[in-house]
Amino acid sequence: MTLFWPDRPGDTLTVRGARVVDVAAEIDGAFDVAVEDGVITSIERAGEPAPGLVLAPAFVDPHVHLRVPGREDEETIATGTAAAAAGGYCAILAMPNTDPVVDSAAVLGALIEQARADAVIPTGFMASISKGLRGEELTEMVELARLGAAAFTDDGHPVVSSGLMQRALQYSGAARRILSLHEEDPSLSRDGQMNEGSVSAALGLAGWPSIAESVMIERDCSIAAYLQRPLHIMHLSARESVAAVRAAQARGVRVTAEVSPHHLCLTDETVRTLDTNRKMNPPLRAEDDRQALLEGLRDGTIGSIATDHAPHARHEKETPFEEAPFGVTGLETAFAALNTFLVETGELELELVLERMSTGPARVFGLPVPRIAVGERANLVLLDLDARWLVTEDRLRSRSTNSWLLRETLTGSIVKTIADGRVVHAP
Repeated sequence: MTLFWPDRPGDTLTVRGARVVDVAAEIDGAFDVAVEDGVITSIERAGEPAPGLVLAPAFVDPHVHLRVPGREDEETIATGTAAAAAGGYCAILAMPNTDPVVDSAAVLGALIEQARADAVIPTGFMASISKGLRGEELTEMVELARLGAAAFTDDGHPVVSSGLMQRALQYSGAARRILSLHEEDPSLSRDGQMNEGSVSAALGLAGWPSIAESVMIERDCSIAAYLQRPLHIMHLSARESVAAVRAAQARGVRVTAEVSPHHLCLTDETVRTLDTNRKMNPPLRAEDDRQALLEGLRDGTIGSIATDHAPHARHEKETPFEEAPFGVTGLETAFAALNTFLVETGELELELVLERMSTGPARVFGLPVPRIAVGERANLVLLDLDARWLVTEDRLRSRSTNSWLLRETLTGSIVKTIADGRVVHAP
């Protein structure tokens, strides 16, 4: 799979005395790791690791909105990839719901050239499943894949037509790319503003039932089983959805799934504040949904953690809850949020979080898997698990600041990010 960014020489450095954790390589201990010209050249046993310092494979995010083209006031390739580097990421995939939509060779080709000039880390681009995201006519998938499309998605919009989904899965086979699906039945979600439940009733906000997600997952898994094609489910939010993916996997469907940090850490109770930075699509669900997502991560039903980084202009979010757009930023805070709210509280193991942020998503999309091994290109993140920091607007590198973590103190910081052999973040 092709990723795009400027072609420059790799760096030479040594990381000494950190605890090195690579679940896939079965490494966990104190090592000195040397990098020469961007390649890992030695891994030597060290003494006791420095307190709090962990060296791990850098992260891969398969679900990022860079807003290019069309909304460069919200994000650009340069600012979005700088934010990703600050969050410990060595590769990202950008969504096609832009203006214009990434549904043609001309738009995709322009993005690829821009990434080669401006991207701070390797960046790939998904193209849309349907032209204009309208769900009526398929894009030229084979042509777009040959040009470099990493996958296909109508993210932000479901593929409502079962017939179109069937044809999309067939053509994705010819294109040798996976479909990454936003699952929502609009006839059930309607004009929902938040999860349908006791909190939406108390606030008088239109509810969005969890089955609007799960029934579409069940449909698409059935079509994929019939065609014997793989598919990927984006941003799971509900217990019924986890159950649907688990059941499909058990009967042999090649379905993978991702979950976002905000759905793992928050519930719809937080929407009582009417903070528009707690409004996302799909919406925050109830505590039993959150617990089901955590269990899905633990048992392998959910193999990836993806941020769904969705920047919005300040004036768009500073409106009444019902009028505000869905979406929050997350690239720069993902690891720290998971470490603070889930690892430190004992709900998830650090090793699991690191694997689901790195190896898991890379494998799904056929991207280079970050590994700590001699001879590998260096894709590394150095973490300080003890560092505490306050999330403020002036600290964020994203062009937008609609973070659900503003004014929160988090534990765990990114000391250094190395992407494809090059130091891309070292504050």
